[in-house]
Amino acid sequence: MIQSAVHVLLAAAFPPLLIGVINKTKAVMGGRTGAPVLQPYYELFRLFQKGSVFSRTTTWIFRFGPVVGLATAYLAAMLIPLGEDTSAPLSFKGDLIVLAYVLGLARFFTVAAALDTGSPFEGMGAAREATFSCLAEPVLFFGLLVLAKVTGTLTLAGMLGGSLTQEWNNGGAAMLLVLVSWCVVLLAENSRIPVDDPETHLELTMIHEVMILDHSGPAFGMILYGAAMKLFVFCAMVVRLAVPLETGYTVVNWVLFAGAMLVLAVLVGLVESVMARLRMVLVPQLLIAAGVLSAFGLVLQLSKP
Repeated sequence: MIQSAVHVLLAAAFPPLLIGVINKTKAVMGGRTGAPVLQPYYELFRLFQKGSVFSRTTTWIFRFGPVVGLATAYLAAMLIPLGEDTSAPLSFKGDLIVLAYVLGLARFFTVAAALDTGSPFEGMGAAREATFSCLAEPVLFFGLLVLAKVTGTLTLAGMLGGSLTQEWNNGGAAMLLVLVSWCVVLLAENSRIPVDDPETHLELTMIHEVMILDHSGPAFGMILYGAAMKLFVFCAMVVRLAVPLETGYTVVNWVLFAGAMLVLAVLVGLVESVMARLRMVLVPQLLIAAGVLSAFGLVLQLSKP
């Protein structure tokens, strides 16, 4: 019960901190002081105190999109085991399929809300989001299938649990391929460099940011909070795959998980600091390469008796 409560609170409070650490890392790498690490919390608080402006051309879909995006991201966080011993508040056989559909539902309503504005720029961003997601989702599925084969379970709590520490000795090659491919998906699904630039203001080069240009106030705050929570979910999956440590002490497990998440956020900031954004035509090639790696991992694991 206590572990579930910690899980719920951590999933709600921790995501904006990841954004703050990434932005701070980029600032330090650029020789700047940058905003405080807690700046994302201040921005969310400010946005939720403002009023929202809605165009007369929009319908309920435009208002519902941010709500669905935030709710589905939080639901996905409830399916992923974090620092506890192979458990999650919501855990059942086949929950990996639910995870994929929950993330897909969030994308559907985000794209639908962008199209509901009638703006050609937001429609362009929605088309790019839908196109690239078709290449990113198979990578996630192949990786989950590899973990299902390795662990012999169909629950995310078991697939990303402490048993992976021993499984690295048996299926390390396949799991390493999945880890690399999931790192690419993490950057792509969260609109990070080299796939997208969350700080750009050029509509012609944006993917995610161009879809939310017409949102304001609390609706925009829910979008930013949902995006941070989605980043939290993908980072948690990568951390649980790469560092599935279980010490037998609950508090130590939570501390190790939080520390690993912060380290991963720093690594994302370093990637964005040393790499340039890819040309739009090269993004599908990157995602296809990640899909090939994940598929090879599945082939390697299926070839074993």
